[in-house]
Amino acid sequence: MNKSWSDSIYQKLINEEDARACKAIDDDACREVPGNFMRIIISQFLTNLGDAIINPKVTLPWILQSLGAPAFLLGWLVPIRESGSLIPQLAIASWIRKMPLRKWAWVTGSILQALCVLAIGLVAMTLEGAVAGWAVIGLLAVFSLSRGLSSVASKDVLGKTIPKKQRGQVSGWSSSAAGFVTIAMAAALFLSWYLNADSGNAFYGWALIAGAAIWLLAAGVFAQVKEFPGETSGGKNGLSEAFKQLALLKTDKDFRNFVITRSLFLCTALSAPYYIVLAHDALGSDIWVLALFMFASGLAGLVSAPVWGRFSDQSSRRVMMMASMGAAVIGTLLFLISEYLPQLMSTFWLMPLLYFLLTICHQGVRVGRKTYLVDMAEGDKRTSYVSVSNTMIGIILLALSAVGSLTSVMSIETLILAFSVMAVVGVLMAARLPEVSE
Repeated sequence: MNKSWSDSIYQKLINEEDARACKAIDDDACREVPGNFMRIIISQFLTNLGDAIINPKVTLPWILQSLGAPAFLLGWLVPIRESGSLIPQLAIASWIRKMPLRKWAWVTGSILQALCVLAIGLVAMTLEGAVAGWAVIGLLAVFSLSRGLSSVASKDVLGKTIPKKQRGQVSGWSSSAAGFVTIAMAAALFLSWYLNADSGNAFYGWALIAGAAIWLLAAGVFAQVKEFPGETSGGKNGLSEAFKQLALLKTDKDFRNFVITRSLFLCTALSAPYYIVLAHDALGSDIWVLALFMFASGLAGLVSAPVWGRFSDQSSRRVMMMASMGAAVIGTLLFLISEYLPQLMSTFWLMPLLYFLLTICHQGVRVGRKTYLVDMAEGDKRTSYVSVSNTMIGIILLALSAVGSLTSVMSIETLILAFSVMAVVGVLMAARLPEVSE
């Protein structure tokens, strides 16, 4: 990457005072910050773009339905996609701690994800029925495990190469760029509906093959990050060392409170699909409704992520609190409207607007908790924090996947209200966390 070009863009994205500061990284890494800042943003943007193509809430369900896969497999997509990348991280981290240069773990994970997406694309073009469904589920499980490898390494490399006061902006700018692309994808989806274009299995297959190329490109960009050798202590064997890391939840009070807080903040992600279910019930199943929600999601990321990123570099704890409280207010408002102004639920603008606001809040929670986790520790301790936290969240997320069954005993609006209460409890827990962005 051209140094003068990366320096120029870096100076425009980072304010002058923060650009001069090199907190929590060594002098060698400090000299490479502008180039590394841009490389990490570009690689994160590319993976976010790939994620939009293999979205387990939108793209993969459509593919399975079009292939005639058994309906019960649809319920496995999100838990496998999310939990599979989180739960094994405790074991993965013990291997990563042996590596003085940890960017190669990220690159390996990205290449493996590319191969899985390529294989899913080929399945979409060649197989049908239950065989195709099980093949997609199996490949998604491998994809998710590969993602876990990249997840542990990414936060460690970020902490080694980007100083405090700038880390939140890396996530913010990459999420904003991904939001722009999501808007473009929504426009394409709306256009396909307007033109009544054919979207057969070959179309999905080629889209996934393009997604595989995106992950390979991301691996190539991340491989160019100028990382310097770091700590390798703690690179002991396997699962025994992994289970020892769980002791952090007992001995480290601040870390334990963070994991509890992050668990409560899952409500912002878990509630989102139910907004779309309500819109589907009120507005119908035409593809323009889906395009409207994709547009709302992309616009929310585009306009809010850089702002959340900058605020997170000042106080990631307060960002998590503000964003989660916002999600609680939105969920409560939805419940009240459904109870006292039910006629508004069938208007075309209400649910996309509420979803837009919820996505802004979810972006704040996401950027804030990522920045907080990176800033609260250094060296190998950061790797342990990331792996233990993600493993526990994966287990909790898998357990919470059963929440959907509650809709048989309560309305969707009441379930969203329950998520709002969960968000408020998370805010109270976050208030007990120490500041780590100083």
